Amino acid sequence: MTRQPIGGDSSADGVVYRLLRRVIDLRPGEVRALAWSWLYIFSVLSAYYIIRPIRDDMGVASGVETLPWLFSGTLFGMMLVNPPFAALVARLPRVRFISLAYRFFMANLLLFFLLLKVATPAQNIWVGRIFFVWPSVFNLFVVSIFWALMVDVFDAEQGKRLFGVISAGATLGSILGSSLTATLARHVGSTSLLLGSAFLLEIAVLSVRRLSRLSQALRLRPAARSEEAPIGGNVLSGFTHAFRSRYLLNISIYMLLYSITSTFLYFEQATIVTRSFADRAARTAFFAQIDLLVNVLTLGVQLFLTKRLLRGLGVALTLTLLPALSVLGFITLGLAPTVAIIVLFQVLRRTSNFAVARPTREVLFTVIPREDKYKAKSFIDTAIYRSGDQVGAWSYALLSGAGLGLTGIAFAAIPLSIVWLLNSFWLGREQEKMGAAQDPLSRVPV
Repeated sequence: MTRQPIGGDSSADGVVYRLLRRVIDLRPGEVRALAWSWLYIFSVLSAYYIIRPIRDDMGVASGVETLPWLFSGTLFGMMLVNPPFAALVARLPRVRFISLAYRFFMANLLLFFLLLKVATPAQNIWVGRIFFVWPSVFNLFVVSIFWALMVDVFDAEQGKRLFGVISAGATLGSILGSSLTATLARHVGSTSLLLGSAFLLEIAVLSVRRLSRLSQALRLRPAARSEEAPIGGNVLSGFTHAFRSRYLLNISIYMLLYSITSTFLYFEQATIVTRSFADRAARTAFFAQIDLLVNVLTLGVQLFLTKRLLRGLGVALTLTLLPALSVLGFITLGLAPTVAIIVLFQVLRRTSNFAVARPTREVLFTVIPREDKYKAKSFIDTAIYRSGDQVGAWSYALLSGAGLGLTGIAFAAIPLSIVWLLNSFWLGREQEKMGAAQDPLSRVPV
């Protein structure tokens, strides 16, 4: 069985293919799909990273003690958004429900722009608290929708070859977004940057439409029905399927443990940064500089190491790298809770997540039914993830209230990271078994 080209490459595509083939494990017919995937995630991550440092500053300005409540608001927002999204997935073709979702968030950005322009200083604090919640919902949904489309468009074999490269587009977008905020925040004001974020989301909508036209020809075996037919099912399918399947349940556990440990680390960072920086502009620039460093390192790993790690270690061992790093990082942070250590740990952990864990984790979803790729995946990536934030935020507050300092809380995250490591290895092995059972080509080394 051979993979068919995507409607035949033009001569220009052929030239690009020959050039890219020297550095990327690319097959004939994948050039256009890869290019639109790059533009899509580049636009989405640029849009998010423009507003991420603004969100982080508003969270710190609101007070570290309010963060658990803001994380509760984020979970509540996720629960509100998930059912309408599932209803759209069930009733509309994917191009339409993805476009509507992105334009909903574009309208939100324009509303925040107006509110922040007219709000008084006292009102600005409350608008800022709402804004802190909103990007957390926005980010998970727009990125989850992107990867849902990717695992629907590409199969497992293609995912192992291309997801690391596609993730590099996310990193380039992150670099652009964080660079714009780090450079322009002091000059044009953070509020005006929201308009640029909205514009980038419209570019993402264009990319979705172009990529969707190519998707049917990308599949190794044509789908039994049109890829643009409504997926069907009911509004609660994402929730019920996530807990009914042992495989999806363990992916949920993976996301929960990742989110809890990430929240612990975020609160440790917020506490240390609050003690170290008094000026809000300095804090915003500090957060943006960390984002920039993470993204530069991530790009190098994605382009030169991610595929090699997947090929050399396989899905199971590659998926364990991030939790293993977390075990070592929390031990070090517990022994030395300083600005330098928190920056080093955050940079290494986030780089490992974006460059290695995220593309590997998305391969897990290539072997599940199509309905689950949009509904269960969205539920896991958003509601389960934010539930982990919730557990992490209130656990941090309880541990702090019980008298544990930065050291004690860092040590409390170590056993969670060990359980997460074991869960990761099991998931990777299951994906390899399921992929081999579904498609004999998945047994071919990538």
